[in-house]
Amino acid sequence: MGIQFQELVAWIRHRKIFASVLLVLTLGLGIIIGTLIPGHVAAKRAVSDAAPALIAIPDPVNLSSSFSNIVGHVEPAVVNISTTQVFGTPKGTPDKRGQDSFQDFFNKFFKQNPDAQGPEEEKSLGSGVIVDKKGYVLTNDHVIDGATKIQVAVDGDPTHYTARVIGVDKQTDLAVIKIDADRPLPTARLGNSDGVKVGDWVLAFGSPFSLNGTVTAGIVSAKDRSGMEIGTSQFQEFIQTDAAINPGNSGGPLVNLAGEVIGVNTAIYTGSRGFEGVGFALPSNTAIGVYNQLVTTGRVTRGSIGIRFQEDQVHDALLHKQLGAPYGVVVEYVTPGGPAAKAGIQPGDVITQVNSRPVRVSADLIDPIVQTPIGHSVELTFMHNGKTANASVGVADMAKTFPEDAGNEQQVSAGVEEAPSTFGLHVETLTPEVAKRLQMSATQTGVIVTGVDPASFAEDANFLERDVIVEINHAAINNVEDYKREIATLKPGEDVLFKVIHPDGTGQQFTVFRTGTIPQLEK
Repeated sequence: MGIQFQELVAWIRHRKIFASVLLVLTLGLGIIIGTLIPGHVAAKRAVSDAAPALIAIPDPVNLSSSFSNIVGHVEPAVVNISTTQVFGTPKGTPDKRGQDSFQDFFNKFFKQNPDAQGPEEEKSLGSGVIVDKKGYVLTNDHVIDGATKIQVAVDGDPTHYTARVIGVDKQTDLAVIKIDADRPLPTARLGNSDGVKVGDWVLAFGSPFSLNGTVTAGIVSAKDRSGMEIGTSQFQEFIQTDAAINPGNSGGPLVNLAGEVIGVNTAIYTGSRGFEGVGFALPSNTAIGVYNQLVTTGRVTRGSIGIRFQEDQVHDALLHKQLGAPYGVVVEYVTPGGPAAKAGIQPGDVITQVNSRPVRVSADLIDPIVQTPIGHSVELTFMHNGKTANASVGVADMAKTFPEDAGNEQQVSAGVEEAPSTFGLHVETLTPEVAKRLQMSATQTGVIVTGVDPASFAEDANFLERDVIVEINHAAINNVEDYKREIATLKPGEDVLFKVIHPDGTGQQFTVFRTGTIPQLEK
């Protein structure tokens, strides 16, 4: 028994020794393997570094297609506009020039360089947006102002179309031009700018620095911006944006994320002539109203009650407090005999409501009056000597309440009958008043050229604004009726001779002749 126990103890001892030896061998083998394998891996890595793995192009990931989708829909309707201005001595006219004392009256049509020896050309660049498939383009007036030729390039179309002016509105710096294509043109949809909110994303389209098809993104920074710093008219209240707007963007559309045009890029605020994060677009609602009138009648008629006010006083809380009004427009001037004067409104009164709606910004007063048909009335609430008063005020044509403002729109127009455009010529009867402005005799008769259409017979015959037509084929022309009668006798293919008097504004007048072959009569 004792012997067996000793044998069992010896066997267990030997087993422990064997297990210990086995454990030592296993650990040793692990150390050896761990030492050999890293070296092998390092060798492989050295080989791999010599031949880097090729990179495969991954599948495209569509993170955001909102902007690109908008560009795809709007960009085809955005056009590039280039213009040419020709100025200097008219062909066939003696080169006698002096200081034009009426240059202010005609400066936008006759930009002359006293040192020039002949006609010069000045090309400018801007943008526009097609809003009707028939070729009607909305743009800025300053893009085409003074142009003798307007050319429009449509996206993806190698043709450069010659455009004609449908109408301009100096008060809002808007214009409508038209191109004729042999196909329906792509258009952009105009939206309601009243829905625009500060912080909304917007895209600005155009041709800055001649870079066609440029799109920039930003947000609406502010609304209802106005004042002499960025606009020259009480009818200009802008959408401010930090989307990059640069020279050449003028007339291009400002678009919301619904793909709707909610503004027309018009101006920038800059000290360097470049983009500094502050751009301005005229709201689409204003543009729509102007567009509809221009394509219908060729001019914009605005309602007026015959008052003036200062823009900066609209937000002057201290002034309102002193005048006993919670807010409103402080009347600065009342046209004698005008609608407001007849209703008892006086300078110093504060208009607080129009048609029961509060007047907190200038647009609250201007828009309802402008949108009211001539001859109808608006209901005003105003403060007079600290007391509330109400009045029904008739709306008159602004051209009558403020004819001095309308003069900017009428150019050389005398407000008399205008002959229908024929051969690209726009004429009116020369009145003694206009003759006096031109330093001509008050007894001078004829018809004065008020417009020349680009790429027309009139342009080819070298007609100029201010030309006074006194004869057609040796027949005397005293007024529009004479002009229409003689024009009606002309037949396509016939040669015609116009005798013209061209005043240079210094009291000197040059008798020149314009000739040409009559084209197919306009329908």
